[in-house]
Amino acid sequence: MRTKTRKKNKINVITLGCSKNVYDSEVLMGQLKASGKDVVHEEEGNIVVINTCGFIDNAKEESVNTILDFVERKQNGEVDQVFVSGCLSERYKPDLQNEIPDVDQYFGTTELPSLLKALGADYKHELIGERVTTTPKNYAYFKIAEGCDRPCSFCAIPLMRGGHKSTPIEDLITEAEKLAAKGVKELILIAQDLTYYGLDLYKERRLAELLRELAKVEGIEWIRMHYAFPTGFPLDVLDVMKNEPKVCFYLDIPLQHISTPVLKSMRRGTTFEKTNALLEKFRTLVPEMAIRTTLIVGYPGETEEDFEILKQWVKDQRFERMGCFTYSHEEDTHAYKLEDDVPADVKQERANQIMEIQSQISWELNQQKIGKEFKVMIDRKRGNHFVGRTEFDSPDVDNEVLIDAEKHYLSVGSFVNVKITEAEDFDLFAVPIDEK
Repeated sequence: MRTKTRKKNKINVITLGCSKNVYDSEVLMGQLKASGKDVVHEEEGNIVVINTCGFIDNAKEESVNTILDFVERKQNGEVDQVFVSGCLSERYKPDLQNEIPDVDQYFGTTELPSLLKALGADYKHELIGERVTTTPKNYAYFKIAEGCDRPCSFCAIPLMRGGHKSTPIEDLITEAEKLAAKGVKELILIAQDLTYYGLDLYKERRLAELLRELAKVEGIEWIRMHYAFPTGFPLDVLDVMKNEPKVCFYLDIPLQHISTPVLKSMRRGTTFEKTNALLEKFRTLVPEMAIRTTLIVGYPGETEEDFEILKQWVKDQRFERMGCFTYSHEEDTHAYKLEDDVPADVKQERANQIMEIQSQISWELNQQKIGKEFKVMIDRKRGNHFVGRTEFDSPDVDNEVLIDAEKHYLSVGSFVNVKITEAEDFDLFAVPIDEK
């Protein structure tokens, strides 16, 4: 029989899924701190909040397994309460309540005030930009909008996050100033669709203006853009990238596919020709830019011909960074009406082929960096190396620069100029030129 722990109440927030969930957990922790609560991130605590992901099958499975794990700990008396929030809870709350009833309460993505109330805290509207960052001290994810208005057939995000809602520029500047005051040097802009920013509030796209205003914030040195949408891309953003040194030569723009029939079925609003024309503009106007994209293989109806077109396109474009996912058949999406007709083993084999091509491209591009100098931000020390990144690399998903910690002492969170001495497909090795 379960007995209540004797621990003083400590709230442990567990974060699953994407960077947008990381941001949401940080906001939750900031609110709890403001109410005087003892809160930690993925450490030990007798009250647990699991911020779940419900995007694709693997993420849903991880979320469910984590919930079951903590419910078992509750039954064993190791924790007292388990709360579940986030995308999985938003999307499947009735099912979860029936199947895992030992969770104390479930909350969706828009129920932060109710979650705080259940945790004995008050929601404080005035806490603009107040959050407990869980990333290394030198960078922070910076969510500029919530939700999405795009009609992509495969995506369940609008079901879990609702329609697009931009955060006002003045609130974002306040948040950036507070982060800079805490030592944050890099803002990684995130949203489901960065390029839609401002249309709902200002009746026009305002991403370029936001970038210019953020660049004025003292202490912020790098501004990085994640998750741009290709259709309707505001080209004035490229002007800011070219002319504002703080805006990194980097763009994360998930393109998903290139075969026009697949793009049409995906409801992406673009074609082979339009996508390539946009990429040509990027390369022409900002030739220094590193482009990261993500692709989906195994979408319903994807033929061998479609896949061969995709493979050749990946070879031709030579993207600096890339991720590839197998299609996940998600209920209540437009694509769920289609037959999921590409076998799982074929999906995986196609993903493997794409990433083999990309690995070779990355190796070749990295070989060209040997002997060149780069400004690098040091994120952490791992084993015998300091681990850093260039402005062309985002945390966790891109290349890392490794510097021998036995030969060189560097300060985590600092910038250092380095020379690349060796290169692999996804790692660069370097020595400092100076250690200011």
